[in-house]
Amino acid sequence: MESNYMKIIAIIPARMSATRFPGKATALILGLPMIEHVRRRLSLCNILDDVIVATCDEAIKRVVEKAGGRVVMTSDAHERCTDRIAEAARSIKADIIINVQGDEPLVMPEMMSDVTRPLIDDKNLLMVNLVTKIESQEEFNSPNVCKVVANCDGDLLYISREPIPSIKKAGSNDYVKLKQLGIIAFRSDFLQVFTKLKPTPLEKIESVDMMRAIEHGYRVKMVETKGRLIGVDLPGDIKRAEEIMVNDQLIKKYM
Repeated sequence: MESNYMKIIAIIPARMSATRFPGKATALILGLPMIEHVRRRLSLCNILDDVIVATCDEAIKRVVEKAGGRVVMTSDAHERCTDRIAEAARSIKADIIINVQGDEPLVMPEMMSDVTRPLIDDKNLLMVNLVTKIESQEEFNSPNVCKVVANCDGDLLYISREPIPSIKKAGSNDYVKLKQLGIIAFRSDFLQVFTKLKPTPLEKIESVDMMRAIEHGYRVKMVETKGRLIGVDLPGDIKRAEEIMVNDQLIKKYM
Protein backbone atom coordinates (compact mmCIF):
# COMPACT_ATOMS: atom_id res chain seq x y z
CA MET A 1 0.00 0.00 0.00
CA GLU A 2 1.46 3.36 -1.09
CA SER A 3 1.94 5.91 1.66
CA ASN A 4 0.64 9.45 1.14
CA TYR A 5 3.01 10.85 3.74
CA MET A 6 5.22 13.65 2.46
CA LYS A 7 8.17 15.04 4.37
CA ILE A 8 7.97 18.83 4.45
CA ILE A 9 10.89 21.05 5.47
CA ALA A 10 10.92 24.85 5.80
CA ILE A 11 14.25 26.52 5.04
CA ILE A 12 14.88 30.15 5.97
CA PRO A 13 17.64 31.78 3.88
CA ALA A 14 19.41 34.55 5.77
CA ARG A 15 22.53 36.69 5.43
CA MET A 16 24.00 39.70 7.18
CA SER A 17 24.90 41.68 4.05
CA ALA A 18 21.38 42.60 2.90
CA THR A 19 21.80 45.58 0.57
CA ARG A 20 19.00 47.77 1.91
CA PHE A 21 19.35 46.78 5.58
CA PRO A 22 22.70 45.20 6.52
CA GLY A 23 22.44 42.95 9.58
CA LYS A 24 18.64 42.82 9.52
CA ALA A 25 18.52 39.06 10.23
CA THR A 26 19.73 39.70 13.77
CA ALA A 27 17.99 43.06 14.25
CA LEU A 28 15.89 43.03 17.40
CA ILE A 29 12.12 43.10 17.24
CA LEU A 30 10.58 43.31 20.72
CA GLY A 31 13.96 42.18 22.05
CA LEU A 32 14.23 39.03 19.89
CA PRO A 33 16.36 38.74 16.71
CA MET A 34 14.16 38.80 13.62
CA ILE A 35 15.44 35.45 12.34
CA GLU A 36 14.28 33.87 15.60
CA HIS A 37 10.78 35.31 15.26
CA VAL A 38 10.51 33.63 11.86
CA ARG A 39 12.05 30.31 12.95
CA ARG A 40 10.01 30.03 16.15
CA ARG A 41 6.73 30.89 14.46
CA LEU A 42 7.34 28.24 11.81
CA SER A 43 8.23 25.73 14.52
CA LEU A 44 4.65 26.04 15.78
CA CYS A 45 3.38 24.52 12.52
CA ASN A 46 2.52 20.85 12.95
CA ILE A 47 2.82 19.92 9.25
CA LEU A 48 6.54 20.73 9.17
CA ASP A 49 9.04 17.98 9.87
CA ASP A 50 11.81 20.50 10.49
CA VAL A 51 12.69 24.20 10.27
CA ILE A 52 16.23 25.04 9.15
CA VAL A 53 18.12 28.30 8.72
CA ALA A 54 20.45 28.42 5.70
CA THR A 55 23.17 31.05 6.06
CA CYS A 56 26.74 31.90 5.20
CA ASP A 57 27.23 34.03 8.33
CA GLU A 58 28.59 32.82 11.65
CA ALA A 59 26.73 35.63 13.47
CA ILE A 60 23.37 34.23 12.34
CA LYS A 61 24.50 30.68 13.09
CA ARG A 62 25.38 31.63 16.67
CA VAL A 63 22.02 33.35 17.27
CA VAL A 64 19.98 30.42 15.96
CA GLU A 65 21.99 27.63 17.57
CA LYS A 66 22.02 29.41 20.91
CA ALA A 67 18.22 29.30 20.80
CA GLY A 68 18.25 25.59 19.94
CA GLY A 69 17.63 25.92 16.21
CA ARG A 70 19.20 24.01 13.33
CA VAL A 71 21.53 25.72 10.84
CA VAL A 72 23.02 24.62 7.52
CA MET A 73 26.02 26.69 6.40
CA THR A 74 26.10 27.65 2.71
CA SER A 75 28.32 29.47 0.24
CA ASP A 76 28.57 33.26 0.50
CA ALA A 77 28.43 33.59 -3.31
CA HIS A 78 24.66 33.17 -3.77
CA GLU A 79 22.83 36.15 -5.28
CA ARG A 80 19.37 34.58 -5.02
CA CYS A 81 17.72 33.10 -1.93
CA THR A 82 16.49 30.11 -3.93
CA ASP A 83 20.07 29.18 -4.76
CA ARG A 84 20.93 29.27 -1.05
CA ILE A 85 18.06 27.01 -0.03
CA ALA A 86 18.82 24.66 -2.92
CA GLU A 87 22.36 24.21 -1.61
CA ALA A 88 21.08 23.56 1.91
CA ALA A 89 18.42 21.16 0.63
CA ARG A 90 21.01 18.89 -1.00
CA SER A 91 21.93 17.61 2.45
CA ILE A 92 18.29 17.11 3.50
CA LYS A 93 15.90 14.31 2.58
CA ALA A 94 12.48 15.82 1.93
CA ASP A 95 9.58 15.74 -0.53
CA ILE A 96 8.68 19.43 -0.28
CA ILE A 97 10.96 22.36 0.54
CA ILE A 98 9.37 25.66 1.60
CA ASN A 99 11.43 28.79 1.13
CA VAL A 100 10.42 31.24 3.88
CA GLN A 101 12.19 34.60 3.79
CA GLY A 102 13.91 35.55 7.02
CA ASP A 103 12.46 39.07 6.90
CA GLU A 104 8.81 38.02 7.42
CA PRO A 105 8.54 38.19 11.25
CA LEU A 106 4.73 38.03 11.12
CA VAL A 107 4.57 34.74 9.22
CA MET A 108 1.73 32.51 10.44
CA PRO A 109 2.09 28.73 10.87
CA GLU A 110 -1.11 28.04 8.90
CA MET A 111 0.47 29.64 5.82
CA MET A 112 2.63 26.52 5.51
CA SER A 113 -0.52 24.47 4.96
CA ASP A 114 -1.80 26.99 2.40
CA VAL A 115 1.37 26.83 0.31
CA THR A 116 1.86 23.05 0.41
CA ARG A 117 -1.72 21.82 -0.06
CA PRO A 118 -1.72 22.29 -3.88
CA LEU A 119 1.47 20.22 -4.17
CA ILE A 120 -0.10 17.43 -2.13
CA ASP A 121 -3.34 17.52 -4.14
CA ASP A 122 -1.81 17.88 -7.63
CA LYS A 123 1.10 15.53 -8.34
CA ASN A 124 1.94 17.40 -11.57
CA LEU A 125 2.46 20.74 -9.82
CA LEU A 126 6.08 21.69 -9.17
CA MET A 127 5.96 24.94 -7.19
CA VAL A 128 3.55 27.22 -5.35
CA ASN A 129 3.90 30.90 -4.48
CA LEU A 130 1.89 32.45 -1.66
CA VAL A 131 0.24 35.85 -2.33
CA THR A 132 -2.00 38.22 -0.44
CA LYS A 133 -4.03 41.34 -1.17
CA ILE A 134 -2.33 44.71 -1.50
CA GLU A 135 -3.85 46.93 1.17
CA SER A 136 -2.94 50.44 0.07
CA GLN A 137 -1.87 52.62 -2.83
CA GLU A 138 1.44 53.08 -1.02
CA GLU A 139 2.06 49.33 -1.21
CA PHE A 140 1.03 49.27 -4.87
CA ASN A 141 3.59 51.96 -5.68
CA SER A 142 6.41 50.62 -3.49
CA PRO A 143 9.42 49.05 -5.28
CA ASN A 144 9.86 46.81 -2.21
CA VAL A 145 6.53 45.09 -2.93
CA CYS A 146 6.46 42.48 -5.72
CA LYS A 147 3.16 42.83 -7.56
CA VAL A 148 1.66 39.66 -9.05
CA VAL A 149 -0.53 39.10 -12.12
CA ALA A 150 -2.08 35.63 -12.55
CA ASN A 151 -4.30 33.95 -15.15
CA CYS A 152 -7.86 32.73 -14.58
CA ASP A 153 -6.57 29.42 -13.16
CA GLY A 154 -4.37 31.17 -10.61
CA ASP A 155 -1.11 30.48 -12.43
CA LEU A 156 1.55 33.17 -12.46
CA LEU A 157 1.81 35.38 -15.54
CA TYR A 158 4.20 38.07 -14.31
CA ILE A 159 5.76 39.62 -11.20
CA SER A 160 7.13 43.15 -11.04
CA ARG A 161 8.29 45.69 -8.51
CA GLU A 162 6.50 48.24 -10.67
CA PRO A 163 2.73 48.82 -10.21
CA ILE A 164 1.04 46.17 -12.38
CA PRO A 165 -1.47 45.93 -13.93
CA SER A 166 -2.08 49.46 -15.20
CA ILE A 167 -1.66 51.98 -12.37
CA LYS A 168 -4.35 54.12 -14.04
CA LYS A 169 -6.96 51.38 -14.46
CA ALA A 170 -6.37 48.82 -11.69
CA GLY A 171 -7.94 51.12 -9.10
CA SER A 172 -10.97 51.99 -11.17
CA ASN A 173 -12.72 48.61 -11.05
CA ASP A 174 -13.08 45.54 -8.83
CA TYR A 175 -9.68 44.09 -9.76
CA VAL A 176 -7.98 42.59 -6.69
CA LYS A 177 -4.33 43.65 -6.60
CA LEU A 178 -1.97 40.99 -5.21
CA LYS A 179 1.57 40.89 -3.90
CA GLN A 180 4.04 38.05 -3.59
CA LEU A 181 4.98 36.94 -0.11
CA GLY A 182 8.39 35.48 0.68
CA ILE A 183 6.91 31.97 0.96
CA ILE A 184 7.43 29.54 -1.92
CA ALA A 185 7.04 25.74 -1.87
CA PHE A 186 8.98 23.49 -4.26
CA ARG A 187 9.01 19.80 -4.89
CA SER A 188 12.46 18.94 -3.64
CA ASP A 189 13.71 17.51 -6.92
CA PHE A 190 12.39 20.46 -8.92
CA LEU A 191 14.16 22.90 -6.61
CA GLN A 192 17.45 21.42 -7.81
CA VAL A 193 16.30 21.73 -11.43
CA PHE A 194 15.20 25.32 -10.88
CA THR A 195 18.49 26.45 -9.37
CA LYS A 196 20.38 25.09 -12.38
CA LEU A 197 18.26 26.96 -14.91
CA LYS A 198 20.05 29.79 -16.66
CA PRO A 199 19.12 33.19 -15.15
CA THR A 200 16.73 35.01 -17.46
CA PRO A 201 16.42 38.59 -18.79
CA LEU A 202 13.17 39.45 -16.99
CA GLU A 203 14.38 37.84 -13.75
CA LYS A 204 17.35 40.22 -13.84
CA ILE A 205 15.26 43.27 -14.77
CA GLU A 206 12.62 42.68 -12.10
CA SER A 207 15.02 41.17 -9.52
CA VAL A 208 12.46 38.44 -8.79
CA ASP A 209 13.46 34.75 -8.78
CA MET A 210 10.10 33.43 -9.97
CA MET A 211 10.44 35.08 -13.37
CA ARG A 212 13.15 32.51 -14.12
CA ALA A 213 10.61 29.69 -13.88
CA ILE A 214 8.07 31.53 -16.04
CA GLU A 215 10.59 32.43 -18.73
CA HIS A 216 11.71 28.81 -18.93
CA GLY A 217 8.10 27.71 -19.41
CA TYR A 218 7.27 26.26 -15.99
CA ARG A 219 3.90 26.65 -14.27
CA VAL A 220 3.85 28.48 -10.94
CA LYS A 221 0.62 28.26 -8.92
CA MET A 222 -0.45 31.36 -7.00
CA VAL A 223 -2.33 30.74 -3.74
CA GLU A 224 -3.91 33.59 -1.80
CA THR A 225 -3.58 33.50 1.96
CA LYS A 226 -5.11 35.55 4.73
CA GLY A 227 -3.15 37.43 7.34
CA ARG A 228 -1.11 40.58 7.32
CA LEU A 229 2.62 40.31 6.75
CA ILE A 230 5.12 43.12 7.13
CA GLY A 231 8.27 42.42 5.15
CA VAL A 232 11.21 44.12 6.87
CA ASP A 233 13.09 45.72 3.99
CA LEU A 234 14.37 48.87 5.71
CA PRO A 235 15.28 49.82 9.32
CA GLY A 236 12.07 51.84 9.60
CA ASP A 237 10.03 48.68 9.05
CA ILE A 238 11.09 47.35 12.47
CA LYS A 239 8.85 49.86 14.23
CA ARG A 240 5.90 48.98 11.97
CA ALA A 241 6.36 45.28 12.73
CA GLU A 242 6.61 45.92 16.47
CA GLU A 243 3.40 47.95 16.51
CA ILE A 244 1.51 44.99 15.04
CA MET A 245 3.31 42.28 16.99
CA VAL A 246 2.55 43.85 20.38
CA ASN A 247 -1.02 42.60 19.92
CA ASP A 248 -0.11 39.35 18.19
CA GLN A 249 -1.38 36.34 20.14
CA LEU A 250 1.23 34.01 18.66
CA ILE A 251 4.06 35.81 20.43
CA LYS A 252 2.96 34.45 23.81
CA LYS A 253 3.62 30.91 22.56
CA TYR A 254 7.30 31.38 21.70
CA MET A 255 8.79 34.43 23.43
